[in-house]
Amino acid sequence: MSAQRHILILGGTTEARQLAAELAEDPALRVTTSLAGRVARPRLPAGQVRIGGFGGPEGMARWLREQQVDALIDATHPFAGTISFNAAQAAASVHVPLLALRRAGWVPGPGDRWHQVSTLTEAADALPALGERVFLTTGRMGLATFAHLTAQWFLVRSVDAPEPPMPPRTEILLDRGPFTVEGETELLRRHRIDVLVTKDSGAAATSAKLVAARETGVPVLVVRRPPVPEGVPETADPAGAVEWVRKVLG
Repeated sequence: MSAQRHILILGGTTEARQLAAELAEDPALRVTTSLAGRVARPRLPAGQVRIGGFGGPEGMARWLREQQVDALIDATHPFAGTISFNAAQAAASVHVPLLALRRAGWVPGPGDRWHQVSTLTEAADALPALGERVFLTTGRMGLATFAHLTAQWFLVRSVDAPEPPMPPRTEILLDRGPFTVEGETELLRRHRIDVLVTKDSGAAATSAKLVAARETGVPVLVVRRPPVPEGVPETADPAGAVEWVRKVLG
C-alpha cells in the first residue's frame, strides 16, 4: 500500500472545517488541521488536529519538513494576516505547494451606507463623525484600538470574553453566529445603535447585520481585508481547494 499524502490545513474557519471533512474521506490522504488556539472551545474539524503556533515561518517550515507535508492550504480568517505571510515564506523555503482558501468578500448593495477603511486605526479615527452608539463586531483582539474613545458607547460582540484595554463605556455580548436579519435588526433597535463597525470577513453566517443596518439606515464602517501574499494562488470555496489538491498531488 502506498503512503498517505499529508495535507496541512491552517484552519479556524467554516471553510476549513468543510474542506477537512471532504479531504478526510479520501483514504489516500492524511489531513491535519492547525488551529491558533485563540478560541476557548473551537469546533474541531475531521482528521488530525494540532493547536498552537509554529514559532514563525522558520518553525512552520521545520514542521512541514518533519511531518512530510505534501501540500499546504491556508484557510485561516481573511484578517489573520501574519499566519498567511508566515505560511507563504515557510512553504517557499521547503518547496511545499500552497493555496489560499478565502471566501468572497462582501459587496455593498443599493441602500447601503458603507464607509470603507484599511485598518482598525482608521476605523477608530472615523468613528466620532459617524455616531455615538457603536455596534463593534471586529473581534476581541483589536478592541484596544478603540480604548481611547470616551464619548462613544460600545456594544462589543465576540465569541470569547475580551480583555482590557477597551473603551470605558462598553457592554459585552458573547455570541456566535449564524445570526438572522430579524435578530440583528432587533439588536440594533434595542440598543439604539447609530453606527456599525465590522471587518470584511465575507462570512454568510455574520452578514445579516449588514442587511439589518441597510434596513434601519445605520451607517457601516467596513475594514477592508488584507491581500493574499503575492504569488499565492487563491480559491473562494472548498470545492476549488479539493480540485487544487488533486491537481498538485497528481
